[in-house]
Amino acid sequence: MDRTRPGDDRRRKTERERRLRWQSRLLLPFVLLPATAGVPLRMLPVWTPATAKGLAICAAFGLLVWLLRAATPPAALAGFLLTFCIYLGTVEQPNGSWFHTALLPGLALFLLAFAATRFRRGRKERIGLAESRRGRAASQVAANMGVAALAGVAMPAHLPLLSSPHSRALIVPLIAALAEAAADTVSSEVGQAIGGVPVLITTLKRLPPGTDGAVSFPGTVAGSLAAAVLVLTAMPTLHLDPGQATVAWTAAICGLFADSIIGATLERRGWLNNDAVNFLSTAIAALLALLA
Repeated sequence: MDRTRPGDDRRRKTERERRLRWQSRLLLPFVLLPATAGVPLRMLPVWTPATAKGLAICAAFGLLVWLLRAATPPAALAGFLLTFCIYLGTVEQPNGSWFHTALLPGLALFLLAFAATRFRRGRKERIGLAESRRGRAASQVAANMGVAALAGVAMPAHLPLLSSPHSRALIVPLIAALAEAAADTVSSEVGQAIGGVPVLITTLKRLPPGTDGAVSFPGTVAGSLAAAVLVLTAMPTLHLDPGQATVAWTAAICGLFADSIIGATLERRGWLNNDAVNFLSTAIAALLALLA
């Protein structure tokens, strides 16, 4: 049994996050600048009914997230921008239905994260692991949704989504990135809420809940189910066949374990902060799906 006391480990983690805050500040422009540039390029040369519908839906979604206090105002604005990028990358122009885009998988990510964050919140607050009541920060939104949004920006514009091989090649990585983000959030929140003693993924030593790189059986199962829910949501909306859905889910689970491995090594050594680890794990999931 590791002799590390939970209070000491949390203090070290807080200090490490404060010292590495520059990584979160660097991540924001890395994600938001290409996303901001990609939106007008996607909306040109003409304003279409599909674009107008997506803008209204994504704006309403960002407002709802803020009203529910699931995110700070800057984070809600970042979420609106990234969601709009995902929508523009997956909608059929000029009159495509919003249903056949990545909006519903994006909504599934929000609902899964929202429910998991509030699951047994009182217990997580007592042990000092609950998320801030102000909601997620903009850097957290960029870390979880950034890779999917960049995939949306990279999607070939004005090509048929269902028949273009270039578009289809990026849809599965996009969904894998969203599924990994859902799996990571749900596994962490549920694992901390249910309790038990997690183990460090690299050594199997028992450590306090909330330790970077520590995994638990309930959390891993919950995260795997969350990824499955998101991928199943994408099947009818983006017309994923069973093989593509399996690739997306498998890549997401590989990204989930990569997140734990990076957390147990680079994050615990003070080289990366949590936002950087989350962004890298979604990128790994997307890359594995692309290669597959």
